[in-house]
Parts: sequence; C-alpha cells; structure tokens
Amino acid sequence: MISAEAQAHEDRTRERRDHPPEPPAGMDTMAAVRLVADMFASWSTDPGVVVDEVVAGGPRALWIDTEGVDSSKVLLYFHGGAYILGTADHVVGMVGHIAKAADCRALSVDYRLAPEDPFPAAVDDAIAAYRWLLDHNHQPADIIVSGDSAGGGLALALLVSLADAGLPQPAGAIAISPWADLSCSANSWTVNAPTDMLLDQQRLAEIGVLYLQGADPTDARASPVRADYTGLAPLYIQASGRETLLDDAFDVAAAAVAAGVEVRLDVFAGMQHVFQYCAGNMPEADDAVARMADWIRGRFN
Repeated sequence: MISAEAQAHEDRTRERRDHPPEPPAGMDTMAAVRLVADMFASWSTDPGVVVDEVVAGGPRALWIDTEGVDSSKVLLYFHGGAYILGTADHVVGMVGHIAKAADCRALSVDYRLAPEDPFPAAVDDAIAAYRWLLDHNHQPADIIVSGDSAGGGLALALLVSLADAGLPQPAGAIAISPWADLSCSANSWTVNAPTDMLLDQQRLAEIGVLYLQGADPTDARASPVRADYTGLAPLYIQASGRETLLDDAFDVAAAAVAAGVEVRLDVFAGMQHVFQYCAGNMPEADDAVARMADWIRGRFN
C-alpha cells in the first residue's frame, strides 16, 4: 500500500503525461520538450541549502551546501532527462536533502545535452567535473558519484571512463533508476508499460539514437549495462517497482556482482520512476533519501 502522497504524485504525473502543457507559440520542438523538465523542480521541498554557481573544469555546476556539514566530503551529482533535457538547478531540492542527511556537500553538474552536444560530450563533462574536484584537493575516498535516470547511467559511465583513463575510483556510486541500456529492450519495458506514468519505450529509444548520433550503442559509456565492472567502485542502486527501467537496475547489479563489486539494490514497490524527486513531500521518498544518506556515510567512514 503506497502513501496518499505517492498516489497523488502518480495521479499528477499521469495527468501531465496525458495533458502536457501547450508550448508558447513559435517555440521549436526541442525547447518545448525541455519545458517538461520544469515539472521536476517543484516536486521536492526546499531543504534549506545555499547554492553557489561554479565552472567545474568546463561544465557549469552548482555547489549545494548546508551549514555545518563536512565540506571535505562531496556528492557529485548528474541530473536526469534522457540526455536531452534537465539542468543542475532542477535537482537542488532532492540533492540538497540527500547531502544534508549525509553530512556532505554536493556538486550538481550541468553537463552538455544532445542533440546540440551528442555522446560522448556528457561523459567528457562528467570526467572533467571529477578531475576538477581532484584538482581542488578532494580525495577520491571523499567523493561519491551519483545521478538519476540518464544521470544514473552517466554516473556508471564515469566509473568505466575513470578505469579506462587510469584515474582513481571514488568511494562509491549511487544510481537512481539508471538508464543503462540505450536499446530499451529489457523485459520490464513490456511488463511495466501499463504502470509507468513517465517513460515510453519507443520515444526513449528514439532519444537514445538522437543522443548517440551514430556512435556505437554497445559502448559501455553509453550503455553501462554492458560494462566490465571489475575493479570499479561499490554501487548502491535504487529502482522503482512500477517503472519500465526496472530491469536496467537489475542487470547493472548482476553485472557488477559477477565482477566482484560490492552492490546494494533497493526496489521500492509501487513507486514511479525517480520518485525520490518528491523528497520532503512523500514518506517513501524520504525513506529512500535516508537510505542513501546512510550508505554515503558508511562509504565515507
């Protein structure tokens, strides 16, 4: 049985899916699509953080700070949005809740988006932001990389890229409902199609093609479900029981376990894709945030 708040969130998401807002006259298609991202920003309550804009080795980024936290510990965060929409600003509420509970600061990255900047631009920006933290005296053991949806896939791709570049792994990685297989062919796309209020298989597969623009879809930096996880950082994966990306989470976890990586996977029954955005407004989201915070503190200690 889900909470009344979770049911209201699902109903609201269904309404926005079935009756999307009309874009302003003359707006091009991509700009209109990106308007959808604005709905995420209002789902979380304000956790009482201070936000400071920086340039993190190339991409714009936001420091998200709460008074009294350990500023030497960093949650490096990549927002969702299928690699074509979303901003660092949209996740300030959720990420602020996580960082505050975990007693660390967070850096939310505005990585480049397709189609203007296709793969591997987002991965390059993720590497640049990680290098920037290292250059600013943050130790790998004091960094957790993280993200939701496409950003969760990007966090995993970062681990792969760091290994390829011979750079040290962070203390761990958190992937929230990661989009880890750009083929969008897993069984959960069929099984959970009736219950997922956000994601459409055909549309997301088309976006994957738009993001890749001819690049190999089996590249582990694009589809980290195919990665060799040997020697990569410990993983914590959260997934939602009603989402079509559920099998991406299971398949990443299985690949990592097979490679000897320490993995924790939590599936939240009855929840929608990235319900964690509702932190402060939904008990299930608050529970998910508390679990992430506990895991982060355990990795940092």
